[in-house]
Amino acid sequence: MKKLLLATAAAALMSGAASADNVKLGILFGFTGPIESLTPPMAAGAEAAMAEVTASGKFMGGSSVESVRADSTCVDSAAATSAAERLITSDGIAGLIGGDCSGVTIAVLTNVAMANGTVMISPSATSPALSTIEDNGQFFRTSPSDARQGAVMTEIISERGYKEVALTYTNNDYGKGLADAFQAAFEAAGGKVTISVSHEDGKADYSAEVGALAAAGGEVLVVAGYLDQGGKGIIEGSLDSGAFETFVLPDGMVGDSLPAAIGADLDGSFGQVPGTDSPGADTLKALLKSEGALGPFVAESYDAAALMLLAMQAAGSTDSAAYKGKITDVANAPGEKIYPGELGKAMEILAGGGDVDYVGASNVELIAPGESAGNYREVEIKDAKLTTVRYR
Repeated sequence: MKKLLLATAAAALMSGAASADNVKLGILFGFTGPIESLTPPMAAGAEAAMAEVTASGKFMGGSSVESVRADSTCVDSAAATSAAERLITSDGIAGLIGGDCSGVTIAVLTNVAMANGTVMISPSATSPALSTIEDNGQFFRTSPSDARQGAVMTEIISERGYKEVALTYTNNDYGKGLADAFQAAFEAAGGKVTISVSHEDGKADYSAEVGALAAAGGEVLVVAGYLDQGGKGIIEGSLDSGAFETFVLPDGMVGDSLPAAIGADLDGSFGQVPGTDSPGADTLKALLKSEGALGPFVAESYDAAALMLLAMQAAGSTDSAAYKGKITDVANAPGEKIYPGELGKAMEILAGGGDVDYVGASNVELIAPGESAGNYREVEIKDAKLTTVRYR
């Protein structure tokens, strides 16, 4: 009878453990705000990795993975930190995919994630400030720093023969960081920035900012803003007044919604966004049934979720303190190269004590401290559509 009772108790415990084997990951993106057209595909990319891992049945002894979404707004740090707090303390997430925009990402990291010991992997927060911020080894990103984007943008503008540019940037950590990085790189290459002026998101009228930019002059206007709010308003104001007709579009301005809204007047404008033409990118397109290039930061979002889950498997734990030290290990050599669609194979290798080198959809390579080396897709607007020129 004693053995029967013990067996019954053990079965009950095992049943409880099985029902609890549902690992939650938070997705903190700006589902409202100045990049709201970009975030649904990004979230779907991250959730595709979660679904793939769950379907494999090989994660943490057969555990499933669940996505819990929350809105960062992209620009409201108070709202983002409140949302992150709910994800961690109420929803019980094991890790956070996000934030998306740099300012809210910094706020969440310093005010919430650090205090709770939660790992964050952002697919799109690119401010150079995140390279040196104190993070206790809890923050990683799969998109490159804007210190690199500034240099790449300089190359693209210079190769097109432009020597003088006007510059406007959204007045936050992302915009200021990118503007500073670009201006330093462009001037070091012999170019001239005629004016660098900030703009606020959400305004109805940008005539004052456009007037100042026009007065300073420049062959093209660099708009380091957001495609669904201030950056779009600056471009519309410039076109209406005839101040500029060609625009340089950094990553926050790259998306299908901008040429769709403005039309053929945007033709000839160009820019760059993180991206690669690697085999992994092609595989992810097939998995997501996506035609053409992947949307901005979709590959990086898939890779962020995949890295987090691979690190958990390598550590044998969903505790941030245990798996944060494994993220760089699974991202880099040595080990078997892993691409989208192969996460189940990776889980099996790790469970057996082997090593993986996660290449993913964005050619993942993490350099200290948790930084992506990064690749870029050069884009141009033609016939009111976003087209790919080349990869860098």
